[in-house]
Parts: sequence; structure tokens; C-alpha cells
Amino acid sequence: MNVSCDLRGIGVLVTRPEHQAGGLCERIEENGGKALPFPAIRIDPTEDADAARLLLGLEAGETLIFVSPNAVTFGLQLLHGERLPDGIRLASVGKGTARGLMQAGYPPDVVPSERFDSEGLLATPELQQVAGKRIVIVRGVGGRALLGETLKQRGAEVSYAEVYRRQRPVVDVAPMLADWSRRVQVVTATSNDILANLAALLGDAGRQRLCLTPLLVISPRMVEEARRMGFEQIVLADGADEESIVRRLCEWWMETH
Repeated sequence: MNVSCDLRGIGVLVTRPEHQAGGLCERIEENGGKALPFPAIRIDPTEDADAARLLLGLEAGETLIFVSPNAVTFGLQLLHGERLPDGIRLASVGKGTARGLMQAGYPPDVVPSERFDSEGLLATPELQQVAGKRIVIVRGVGGRALLGETLKQRGAEVSYAEVYRRQRPVVDVAPMLADWSRRVQVVTATSNDILANLAALLGDAGRQRLCLTPLLVISPRMVEEARRMGFEQIVLADGADEESIVRRLCEWWMETH
């Protein structure tokens, strides 16, 4: 489904990592908005490639769960052109992750039908009876614990293939802050790590302006974190994929203008 609306007059701060921001920026511009790339997170390869590669191959177990598009990109890069083992069930947390797997020739077997996060994946029928199963979660270093801990409680043997690292980039924020009120009508963020980095990057000088700016997030958990941080207007999209974000931006902009 194509999103089509009039986003003229709206400046959208796009905080995704640089290598993932292009598609969203294009969709915003196609609908008349002004995309403002401002990467608040940097994604680097893992420092322990050998351990992660084993868990994607010889030690993969019965199910591989990919938690993000970065998990797909950086995980498959570790294989150096080799294929994932045959016969493994593949699970995806969200639609963007599922699309990445399909584009790589791996249609996922398990994708949530509604809520596209760990809670949504844990609610799928395929992950209810996992006692004795070996499951590998493909993620970044130090990712969220809920998915793995819940699967362990259900009796699964869980391992983590940590295929990338999240870093806070070094950014000169002065130009953005100097013209913030004129340029930025809404901020988008797709993870709590991005939110935390954004607040840290803008510092005390930008904190009030940030929290007074409408914020679009992609999960109920992010809504809670944004409220804790002091954001006054929070808009919830139903997924992290570009279509869901732009659709919700369009709805919000038409509701408020």
C-alpha cells in the first residue's frame, strides 16, 4: 500500500543511522515534507565475529530469531557469501526485518501479525511450545533481555549471536539547535537507544526544545520511555518500517493542521 498525503510545511528529524535513513527520507520528501537527517546512533560490526558466525552456522540450533534489519544485514555479512543452514526456522520481530530476510532469499517462517516487537513475537503460536528447543537470537551487543529471558522461562536453550554494536556518533549539534524552532516540526525515533543518544547529543541546551517538539515513536515501550524523559506530545506509529512511519506522520499532520 502506498502512502500518499500532503506533508508540505513539516520538517521531520530523521534520527536513524546514516545507512538506514535514506528510504524514510525519500518517502517524506515524496509526500512534500522536508526530511532532516540527524543520525543519533551509529552501527558498527561486532568485535567477536567468530563466535557470532558459529551461532549462525554450525551451532544455529532449530530457530534463528532476527531482531532488526541490522541483525539481518550484519549477520549475513558474517557468512561471507555462505548460506544459512537448511531446515532452520527463521523468525523476525518486525516487518522491516522480515523484508530484509526475504530480499536475502530467506522468507521468514514466523512474523508477528500485529505488534511488531519482542512482545508481539512472543505472542505468536510458533514460540509457545519451545521446551528443549535451541534458539539463537541474532541481535546487537547488549540487546533487550525480554525475548531471550521469556524463551528460557518456556524451556528453550537460548544463545545470542551479537553481530553489531551500537555507538553514539560525534555530531555538531549547534547548526541544528540554532534553527530548531523553524526547521523541526516533529522528531522520529525508532529505538530507546536513539532517544537516549539524541537527548545526550543535544545536551542541556537542547533538552527543553527537544521535549517540546512532537515525537513519533514505534512501540508502546517507547511511549513510556518518552513520557519518562519529559516529552509532551507523543505520536505512536504501528511499526518501524517506512510505510508505517510515513502513514502515521500523514495522519498526525492532517489531524493537527
